[in-house]
Amino acid sequence: MTSRPLIIAPSVLAADLGRIDEEAERIKKSGAEWVHIDVMDGHFVPNISFGTNMVRTLRKVMGDVTLDVHLMIEQPDRYARDFVEAGADCLSVHLEARHTVSRTLDLIREMGCRAGLAINPPTLFKHAVPLLPKIQQLLLMTVNPGFGGQAFLSEVLPKIREAREVILRQNYDVDITVDGGIGEDTVRPCVSAGANILVAGTALFRQPDLTQAVANLRKSAQSATVSG
Repeated sequence: MTSRPLIIAPSVLAADLGRIDEEAERIKKSGAEWVHIDVMDGHFVPNISFGTNMVRTLRKVMGDVTLDVHLMIEQPDRYARDFVEAGADCLSVHLEARHTVSRTLDLIREMGCRAGLAINPPTLFKHAVPLLPKIQQLLLMTVNPGFGGQAFLSEVLPKIREAREVILRQNYDVDITVDGGIGEDTVRPCVSAGANILVAGTALFRQPDLTQAVANLRKSAQSATVSG
């Protein structure tokens, strides 16, 4: 459990991309704080999704809503600047990708963007610890990345607890994001373990009333903060 503010970030990967203007309006009215954008290159993960054009489009239609961009790409150092210039407010790059991670994080911060570090389920948290001073958010994948709609991996929960304990002990100003299989049932153990930024796609967009879906997810998350 953490005292940091709860943030809900609908993942546009699960939205109806043929109606992006209407979907943007639904998100803005839903009560969600952020929008999450998964960028996949077909190399780092076995899927292809968006590029900088999607970020620019969402920046235009979403106004000042925080755009949380997650680069699931092989060489994020080559493209980080482009995504920040396109309008990303937060940019997360993977520890497992081919780049000098510390330099990429420095570049993101130098451009005035929140820097995030993402790690996959098999990656041990200890490998991320040296980079905690360089980031504002740690993204812990709760599914193997690449496709939406996957089942939550409960074996990541100890990693969330470990990360929150280290962050608190070292007094780092770092949020913990969980991404993958997040819904009303799975959000409780994540928040109890210490996550505070909640990325949800299918669980939100498959509901006819996005505002109610966001409210239900928030209620489940808040019940975890009360019960521990």
